[in-house]
Amino acid sequence: MSFRLDRTAHHAGTHEQAARYHASQQPTTPIERLRAAAYLNSVAYDYDLANPPRLDRTAFATRQHTR
Repeated sequence: MSFRLDRTAHHAGTHEQAARYHASQQPTTPIERLRAAAYLNSVAYDYDLANPPRLDRTAFATRQHTR
């Protein structure tokens, strides 16, 4: 899947115009939103989308919750 930033989409307008634009251009399903977020993370942190880095589990501690 390939995403491209539409740099011509930004212009001054009313809130109603912006709402209509975002409703028509935004990913509609939760899966599409997660795919877009994964893509943006891969660009921001410079890793291959097909081979993401593993989570460093030594950075997190687990403890048992007592009631």
